[in-house]
Amino acid sequence: MGALHRDTVAAVDSTGQAADILGLPDHLEDALWRVEAASLQPAGTAGGLIVAGMGGSGIGGALARAALWPRLERPLELARGADLPAWAGPDTLVLCSSYSGNTEETLAAYDAAGEAGAPRVVSSSGGELPARARRDKVPVIPLPGGFQPRAAVGYSFVVALEVAAVAGCAPSLRPEIEATVPFARSLAEEWGPDGDEDGDAKRLARALHGTVPVIAGPGLAAVAAYRWKCQINENAKLPAFSAELPEAGHNEIVGWADADDFARFAAVFLEDPDAGERMGARIELTAEIVGGQAATVERVAPRGETRLQRLVSHILLGDLVSLYLAVLRGADPIGIEPIDRLKAGLAAR
Repeated sequence: MGALHRDTVAAVDSTGQAADILGLPDHLEDALWRVEAASLQPAGTAGGLIVAGMGGSGIGGALARAALWPRLERPLELARGADLPAWAGPDTLVLCSSYSGNTEETLAAYDAAGEAGAPRVVSSSGGELPARARRDKVPVIPLPGGFQPRAAVGYSFVVALEVAAVAGCAPSLRPEIEATVPFARSLAEEWGPDGDEDGDAKRLARALHGTVPVIAGPGLAAVAAYRWKCQINENAKLPAFSAELPEAGHNEIVGWADADDFARFAAVFLEDPDAGERMGARIELTAEIVGGQAATVERVAPRGETRLQRLVSHILLGDLVSLYLAVLRGADPIGIEPIDRLKAGLAAR
């Protein structure tokens, strides 16, 4: 396998997705300004926050819940579909997140929140969703255009974090976000195309090349594992799967017994220092048990001093691994033809 340098990446990456991934630190910083400019008023909703969104637009809510988990004082729930839970009402703030502004399920969730009398906030770059919000005098956090929704993860993450503070779910993490920006810049420089060929992102991509990755993790690493899976699916055009520990140790681990009879599976364990020594032992034993059937086993420790930094570390590393996997396969990360076919088919019915 050849070098994964800037020219090699550019030869496959026709629309510059690498630059969008490496722009994560700037996106975190810009998102703070955009939330502040929206002048949201504290809602203090007793029912907490529901983040309604799909795919790359919805991942921010899941990441925010993981980052805030030890500090959550009110519920922070996710709505990955058209419906809201029956308890949603005037005491529940609903953040409707759709980068395009035209996501069918999120538009339906926006309308459902209105029918339930729930206060709403919209985050979008344009389209029908902010148009409805302006009609209804609902606050809009405008996002910059020109990204794939999955590449706007820094925006969806920070927006969900700050709206959670507005809802009274947890304190604002603004100082921690600001401190994470230079930290993320240093990681982007180290792991990016101009970085060392033996750096973590390039090494992991080469190790996973030719396999079906199964990514698992505990605590905040569980949602990071899900992000890795989605990014490998979309950027590298590969099947990939994610699992949460310790749950996977009570069922999924058995499925590895004859795994090499079916495909070359790779086991990737994302670690979370906050999960404790017992979880570290569980990961070590699980890696030993599945190792005989796995094409490769990788354990990935996050960087960073805070929970937020460790989560951003996992996100950025996974995004770059997915990009380098795409380059190794010669697959342009921009293409999402199966998603387009699905949407067109549904629109025709």
